[in-house]
Amino acid sequence: MHKGIFITGTDTGVGKTFVTIGLLRAFNEMGLKVCPMKPVETGCKVQKGKLIPEDTFNLIKVTEINEPIDLINPYRFRQSLAPAVAAELEGTIISREKIISAYRKLSNKYDLTIVEGAGGIMVPVYRKYFFIDLIKDLNLPILVVARPGLGTLNHTLLTLEVAKSRGINVLGVIINCSSKTKNDASVQTNPEVIERSGGVPVMGIIPYFKNDDAYNYRKIFMQITEEILSKIK
Repeated sequence: MHKGIFITGTDTGVGKTFVTIGLLRAFNEMGLKVCPMKPVETGCKVQKGKLIPEDTFNLIKVTEINEPIDLINPYRFRQSLAPAVAAELEGTIISREKIISAYRKLSNKYDLTIVEGAGGIMVPVYRKYFFIDLIKDLNLPILVVARPGLGTLNHTLLTLEVAKSRGINVLGVIINCSSKTKNDASVQTNPEVIERSGGVPVMGIIPYFKNDDAYNYRKIFMQITEEILSKIK
């Protein structure tokens, strides 16, 4: 089994953290010892002089693991920008060695480490080092989180094309309806087009439930995790 999975998106705001939380819960229910990692988080609030990585804390809360925050989230920044830009403006130099070392320490202790990126795979981590480079260095397969509606074909297929050109194993695409979406022709046809043109499966379509229907979400994520396990064993 791969010791990790990398969750990326076609863009920012597609619901990567929501999907990562759902997968963490499902893997936990399956009896796997699973750990989250968020190498870089930007847009952190400041409380009592400290940066608070809310997404990271939400990931930790699901698993209830006891690991140093700097291991799970090596870098955090106040400004809501690409990591490379935020780091430069805030006077920090991001080290890929630090991120890779943190991942290795976690992956050696857990059955599975789920790493969540920031934005998409071509977001710069520092200078000319992008998340796609980090994925290659970690040697992880990826799951791509995409929007459901008009415009997602271009973003999704570009992401798949770039990933494949670098020899990255794409497990599949998860379409996430992070808000109420009109069920128009694009929503209905996008999954089939992504599978046909992108050459990877759409592993799940996560609808928007107004009342946060935990049972329905659980059922969907359990199905997705079962398919993931069949691919990474």
